[in-house]
Amino acid sequence: MKKLVLETTAPFQGLPELVAFDEGLFEAEGLQIEWADRDKGVEKKTETGVTSERGLNPFSSHGRLLEQGQADMYNACEWGNYCRVQDTGVGSRQLGRRGIVTYAAIVVRPESPVYTAQQLANRSVGVPFYFGTHYLALHLLEGFLPRELIKVCKAPNGSRFRFDSMMRGELEATTLTEPYITLAEKKGCRTICSAFYHGTEVASDRVDAETYGAFNRAVRKAVALINANKKAYLHYFIDYHKARDPEIGTLKPEDIRESRIVVCDPAPIPLEEMQRTLEWLKSWGMLEQTESPLELVNMQVQSRAHVAA
Repeated sequence: MKKLVLETTAPFQGLPELVAFDEGLFEAEGLQIEWADRDKGVEKKTETGVTSERGLNPFSSHGRLLEQGQADMYNACEWGNYCRVQDTGVGSRQLGRRGIVTYAAIVVRPESPVYTAQQLANRSVGVPFYFGTHYLALHLLEGFLPRELIKVCKAPNGSRFRFDSMMRGELEATTLTEPYITLAEKKGCRTICSAFYHGTEVASDRVDAETYGAFNRAVRKAVALINANKKAYLHYFIDYHKARDPEIGTLKPEDIRESRIVVCDPAPIPLEEMQRTLEWLKSWGMLEQTESPLELVNMQVQSRAHVAA
């Protein structure tokens, strides 16, 4: 049995991994999974004066424990992982896409004068820099606004904290993931725009192709279970949060729309998408030290592991 230490993951970004763990699918592949709490001690506050990721630490949560040698692997949004891997101090690399395609939305308060994405021009949109909904907000908003009218600012990772900040009026809008989109809608908030996005797995050199292949086989089995009866796994989105957030405990699994929960087999990152992602990030002033996306992916492990899986 090989031990693999994973940074903790919420259902919106790691449902298949959580199901694989609970169902004993990792053990069946010879993997002993341990979880390391990536959010312990992380500061959660809104700073409306911080309007860019420049100068911020990409390892404030995701990747922090891996960089410290306390974890072997983590999953996070693909865009953020490109940036983290560029700045890694321990040689971490992306190995492929994770098994869930995350749904997220930009949301406003019930009394907000904003009804369309165009009306967010020059209005503060709180995003967690270096996390998936930071990049998703840029993608969504630039479909409606010139870039100079897009005004994002720093809000904490963790939808609960951003939601509270928005409801206090510190932000005009913010990004949320499930189950907080459902909670926000129950409270009368409006979804302005939404989309799905990919994430990837990042690992240290302690994770070889054989280990990652075994990991992916377990995740694929979890994906099959979820897709066979999605309704049976909606409770994960409530159970994960309700102990520390009683308001989430007031939701029922059937409150969450099944169509927002999309899982698929983990797979290699397509080369053409790697290049487009690199170019888009560079257009926003990120990844300035990277010439090729191939520098950010362990192509050998990715290729061999997915064939094995």
